[in-house]
Amino acid sequence: MLVSKLIKQDNKGNRVESIEDLTSKVFKLIVEQGKEGILQSRLWKELNLTSRDGSRIAMRLEKRGLVTRQRVLENGRWTFRLIALRLPLDTTSIEGAPCITCNLESMCTMDGSVSPNTCRLIENWVLVEMSKRMNEEKGSDANAGSVTSVQMHVESMQE
Repeated sequence: MLVSKLIKQDNKGNRVESIEDLTSKVFKLIVEQGKEGILQSRLWKELNLTSRDGSRIAMRLEKRGLVTRQRVLENGRWTFRLIALRLPLDTTSIEGAPCITCNLESMCTMDGSVSPNTCRLIENWVLVEMSKRMNEEKGSDANAGSVTSVQMHVESMQE
């Protein structure tokens, strides 16, 4: 393959990244852009690749089922938007979940005496997380009243 020959040596004979290393780097950059993806032309400029080499890497990722290429018109020119088909999971939403460290987790069932349906720890955690998100989305001043009511509810449940 011509791409691997081009990438192993530059015009001065210096050794540069292998095709696999470069493919991994390209995929990582695409994943970092999230659901929006990145324009192929922008990616090649950032990595200092020719359009030909960049297109071959994009097609390689597409054949592996890692990205999709969507044809788009950008500034009067056709290019592709590269979008990762598999994004890494975000575990931040469950990091503080009480279930992870609960001593009763092994006995917890939907219809048991220990149940997520009746668990005060889960309810408190959900309410606290909800108030955090409300603060993040609207700013602390815009929803101070609703956050206060959520916090009062949590505090009353803890008594």
